[in-house]
Amino acid sequence: MRGVPRLLSYARRYWAHLLGSVALMAAAGSAQGMMALLIKPIFDKVLGPDPRGGPTPLFTHPILHHQIYLEQIVPLHNRTPWTLVAIAIVAVFLIKGICDYLGNYLISYAGFSSITDLRNAVFDKVLKQGAQFFEAHSTGQLMSSIMNDVDKVQLAMSQMLADFLRQSFSALALAVVVIGNDWRLALVSLTVLPFVMLPTRSIGRRIRRTSRRTQDRQAEINQILQETLSGHMVVKAFGAEAYESRRFRDAGRKLLRSNVRYVLQQAIASPLIEIFGAITIIGLMSYAVTRIKTGTLTPGDFVSFVFALLLLYEPVKRLVGIHNIFEQALGASQKVFEYLDHHEEIVEKPNAAKLNAFQQGIVFDNIGFRYPGAPNGFQIHGLSLEVKAGEVVALVGPSGGGKTTLANLAPRFYDVTSGAVRVDGYDVRDLDLASLRAQIGIVAQDTFLFNDTVANNIAYGRPGIPAEDLRRAAETALAHEFILRLPEGYDTIIGDRGIRLSGGQRQRIAIARALLKNAPILILDEATSHLDTESEMLVQKALANLMEHRTVIVIAHRLSTIRRADKIVVLEKGRIRETGTHEELVSHGGIYQRLHELQFEDAGTVVDL
Repeated sequence: MRGVPRLLSYARRYWAHLLGSVALMAAAGSAQGMMALLIKPIFDKVLGPDPRGGPTPLFTHPILHHQIYLEQIVPLHNRTPWTLVAIAIVAVFLIKGICDYLGNYLISYAGFSSITDLRNAVFDKVLKQGAQFFEAHSTGQLMSSIMNDVDKVQLAMSQMLADFLRQSFSALALAVVVIGNDWRLALVSLTVLPFVMLPTRSIGRRIRRTSRRTQDRQAEINQILQETLSGHMVVKAFGAEAYESRRFRDAGRKLLRSNVRYVLQQAIASPLIEIFGAITIIGLMSYAVTRIKTGTLTPGDFVSFVFALLLLYEPVKRLVGIHNIFEQALGASQKVFEYLDHHEEIVEKPNAAKLNAFQQGIVFDNIGFRYPGAPNGFQIHGLSLEVKAGEVVALVGPSGGGKTTLANLAPRFYDVTSGAVRVDGYDVRDLDLASLRAQIGIVAQDTFLFNDTVANNIAYGRPGIPAEDLRRAAETALAHEFILRLPEGYDTIIGDRGIRLSGGQRQRIAIARALLKNAPILILDEATSHLDTESEMLVQKALANLMEHRTVIVIAHRLSTIRRADKIVVLEKGRIRETGTHEELVSHGGIYQRLHELQFEDAGTVVDL
């Protein structure tokens, strides 16, 4: 149960609610004990009135052995014993109901709030992770942990925690009544508890392991679901509906087996308690008959004892079930805490310097890099490159040469393994991340748009931007006209990943977003790939507007798009092979000339945009 204190630590902010709930649940538990005590006067005084007359004892205090009279609790001297008992019963039920209601609200509020804080903490932690983390964890798995795993913990920390307090105080009050009535009978009765608790601990450990497997199965289903829905066009194009259906059904069967295993493990405690409870009651009744005949035990004492004992077995059963739910929550929380404890690859230094304005340039100073997840894979060795402020530098070369990797080092999506990337003389590892990335705008090949309005996608990360600024950015990106043709104009919902727009329209929305950010450094990563000729021309014009007065790193396979770059850098296998202008490289006889001739032969002509 080492994970329980960590889970409970998220409830520290709500200590007042927890204390209030504990007090109210204690009062409700005491009322539960009073209900058992009120059985005695019903049998001894109401059903069998005291022939001697005088005051009517209600019960004897189990600890102080002091007689408490009905008239002391309800001072109505002219009432019959039954009336007094009836009023006491109503009062006890009323107190129990009110305290239970308010206590349940307070503990549930604290539980739900603390788990909301936990979910927010996990989400924030995941957001801070670098690209390596997202390469190692699928979207479906992360979604399952943030939602499904935390939901299991939420069940334990809200409903089950409330029930735990309720049943614990009820069990304590009823145990006091049982022991106070007859400690010998109580000792015999409670000896069965170890026989229930010992197997419960073993069952709990199995439940925790089963719960973790169940959550993993749930994550597998989420992953299949997310991939299939996101890639539904590919699924249909390859006629893979039956294949995906089999994957989903197989994962569902695994989840079913885990769920059934959990139910079997969790439910076995209840019959154990029922069996031992039945054996105990039979033994007690045999023993009590003898004592009642000898006059050492009244019927009221025995009925009160048995009633309290039967009531006691119910919270014991519930506490065993709650223990199993907590074990399930601990199993689910393992992955959540694993994410919370995951070391962040991209860490901001304390008191990091802020980059308030970009003025000089970007320098890749003898850098080395390898992907942490593939140490024997792609590598960059001793690469040095300077991008001066105001320059347009194009990165070209065969696929897998390191173009995108190099561009991703500037905004510090990855850290170099040797050397340094410097912006205005600062090592990017010494800079405040927010200030660094505020200086960089990115338009990528795979444009990501949110299932939101056109306006919110353009103004992403800049809430409250004036409508005039937003429109001006759209006009410069050559997107304003087609936006107005949409059903709701700028308020049109564009669908998941912008599916309701064409490729060229999505790119122009992304360009408008970059224009609105107005960052002095711009990274264009294959921004015109996969577009038809007309869309490419429009996007190229929009990009030309975006590139004005900015420092640009452009990655391109189509050499026609970068002929006017100030500097063209040819990368191959993580090394710079050639550097120069288009005119210098096209007749150099190297890689760039070969790529240019291949594209010229394929296209028949080269269009200078």
